[in-house]
Amino acid sequence: MSLRPLPMSTPAAQGVAASGVHAFLDALEAAPDIEPHSLMILRHGHLVAAGWWAPYTAERPHLLYSLSKSFTSTAAGLAAAEGLIRFDDPVISYFPEFEADITDPRSRAMLVRHVASMASGHVDETLDRARETDREELARGFLLLPPDRDPGTVFAYNQPATYTLAAIVQRVTGQSLTDYLRPRLLDPLGIGETAWARDRRGRELGFTGLYTATDAIARLGLLYLQDGVWEGGRLLPEGWVAEATRVHVGNADGTAEGALSDWQQGYGFQFWTSRHGYRGDGAYGQYCLVLPEHDAVIATTAATEQMQEMLNLVWEHLLPAFGPVAAAGSPEEDAALGERLARLALPPAPGSPAPPERAEAWTGAAFTPYGGVCADQPGLTEAAVTAEADGLRLTLTEDGHQLVLRLGGAGWTLDEGPVPTAVSGGWTDADTLVVDVAFLETPHHLVVTCSLPDRSFTARWRTVPLQGLPLRSTGAPRGSH
Repeated sequence: MSLRPLPMSTPAAQGVAASGVHAFLDALEAAPDIEPHSLMILRHGHLVAAGWWAPYTAERPHLLYSLSKSFTSTAAGLAAAEGLIRFDDPVISYFPEFEADITDPRSRAMLVRHVASMASGHVDETLDRARETDREELARGFLLLPPDRDPGTVFAYNQPATYTLAAIVQRVTGQSLTDYLRPRLLDPLGIGETAWARDRRGRELGFTGLYTATDAIARLGLLYLQDGVWEGGRLLPEGWVAEATRVHVGNADGTAEGALSDWQQGYGFQFWTSRHGYRGDGAYGQYCLVLPEHDAVIATTAATEQMQEMLNLVWEHLLPAFGPVAAAGSPEEDAALGERLARLALPPAPGSPAPPERAEAWTGAAFTPYGGVCADQPGLTEAAVTAEADGLRLTLTEDGHQLVLRLGGAGWTLDEGPVPTAVSGGWTDADTLVVDVAFLETPHHLVVTCSLPDRSFTARWRTVPLQGLPLRSTGAPRGSH
């Protein structure tokens, strides 16, 4: 959570119509495939609306996925201002130990600005191929893959490009991204706890893996909206925001459908150009939307595969809400919105936590994966149920490790460790138990269904984790900053 609060105001005082925010909330909650976790809206430098859908909370870190890239880009901009890197240097110049191995002329011609702008010359994602090429050093595996085109001429969203940028920053600074950013960005912005996943070399990933609160997303967006100035002092080098958020490489396909896509408006230095403003974004609805034309920032976390639809709802409902103060609503409308934001909550899964009539049949019952293997989480080998007087206990065994989950009544049951979760659901009939497990530091729910007649279970992700981690690691790395 942040170390000090953002300046706060009412929506009306900053020209934001509460009715538009209500309309956005209505649309979000009505969308069957969008699960919102948080929302923060800033206008004219003030926080005017903020809410978290319980069981998610303001202080909880949340996996940002590729929104991490915008923090990596910011670190690169700071390193360039300190003379530690140059965007027109060849990438290979930062890895002299690879010199003899990287012989392809296009790979050798690739500049730092090319990896920063997803314009390495490759025409598609190279992550799997780069990992297969060198399992110990992803940057080397990436550089060993000859680009299909000249660097700088074609866009392809490409994780190893960002990883390589992050590796350069960590190499020239001698620090992790987090340690480098802490005194230069995170502390001055008032950003508290963060954690960044690392690879087997101990290097922070850069392209994904940053866990932090929604408040940190909002603060980064506000810093960019204010051209790198914070509380009267310049944090980012002059000209950096314009350079990082302009289109460096086009990616439109020229179709009418493409014109309506927020992923075909061009790409900067780890920022997307949107149909309105620009943004950092991460899988499943993690957004930092910066809207200079409205002097506004919108920060969200969510769990959805319908990311374009989520943006469409912002454009449809929130943009019209930004206007002059005279056109905004009343104090009564603002108060009603505040009350709604304070009581946001996700509906729990249906089911009774009380044992069914045949409770004795469930107590101590063990279940094996339906069909012999759990396709969504192959390491899961057993689910065991214990019916208790005040609810139930579900124990999942994965690769010999147990994760104990408790459901103690209606609604969500929270458990902080060792992996923060919230559990809901219960028995839908005497033979079926359905438990929804929200991994609270991620956009992911695992739905476990146990069937008594055949003593089998299924476990299905509602949104599939992109890293494929064991359940005990489905959360922020512990012992980080």
